[in-house]
Amino acid sequence: MPVGSNKSLNWRVIGAFAAIYLLWGSTYLGIRFALETLPPFLTAGVRFIFAGAILYGLARQQGAPAPTLAQWRSAVVLGFVLFMLNNGLLMWSQTRVPSGMAALLIATVPLWMVLTGWLVFRGKRPGGQVFAGLFTGLIGIMLLVRPDQTGAQVDPLGALVLIFAAFAWSFGSLLSRRLDTPSSPLLGAGMNLMAGSVILIIASAITGEWAALNLAAVSLKSVLAVVYLAVFGSIIGFGSYMWLLANVPSDRVATYAYVNPVVAVFLGWAFAGEPLTPQTLVAAAIIVTAVILITTARPQAAQRQTLTFQLGLRLKALAVRALR
Repeated sequence: MPVGSNKSLNWRVIGAFAAIYLLWGSTYLGIRFALETLPPFLTAGVRFIFAGAILYGLARQQGAPAPTLAQWRSAVVLGFVLFMLNNGLLMWSQTRVPSGMAALLIATVPLWMVLTGWLVFRGKRPGGQVFAGLFTGLIGIMLLVRPDQTGAQVDPLGALVLIFAAFAWSFGSLLSRRLDTPSSPLLGAGMNLMAGSVILIIASAITGEWAALNLAAVSLKSVLAVVYLAVFGSIIGFGSYMWLLANVPSDRVATYAYVNPVVAVFLGWAFAGEPLTPQTLVAAAIIVTAVILITTARPQAAQRQTLTFQLGLRLKALAVRALR
């Protein structure tokens, strides 16, 4: 290996981690800015259709075979569950819930991943550390959504929808293992994004977003936020994540799951004036601790496969979230 190669690799690793830590963590604030003058489902649909087309084109250019009809059917199913029920509902919820709190509730995906795999897909019973993480995470959720000392409370419907969105991501991710999907993760991600974007745009029309949209009232800030989400959140963030999976141990890459919500909470406070109460900080610490307990548990053989799959979720479906 030539002298200097290690330094170059180290800088690439640092840059890639900065992308998945900061860029993915900032997408929740980007969503908040986009939603100031744009409707949620249409915004998500426009964002994902461009990112999906680019990823699909790159995969085909790199030699990925054309997908079959069965694989497109799988993409429609996963696009609905992963993008309509997760990302679409995340964006809708952020019209009612601050971006930092949305990120914290979406960060509970590992909790629902374990429960869904065990109870719905009849996987192996989790070990003691994972159960401790589940219990800790539920405590953090209850603390986050309960009224604080001033009587302020997270919007109950928005919080409930966010929890369901986290479950939907877990369910869809595990379901994807049972469907016919392309061998190329890049191609699968592009297909899921494009299918999901079409569903989101249809949902936008059904819910009346098109009729209510006033283009003259759309701000430059919102337009730039959508561009930021598509380019920096989806394409650069996703590319960095894919590169890290190929060059860095997966347990290190998994740390984004508990860094993103912390970044989102402080960015929301610093740039959007979102409240940062002691109760929120304690709840954030508890939820992050729960995610760490779950993602660092020593897996058995079957559980290790589940964790590896979890780390590859964004290779097939691209959250972030994100809520994330």
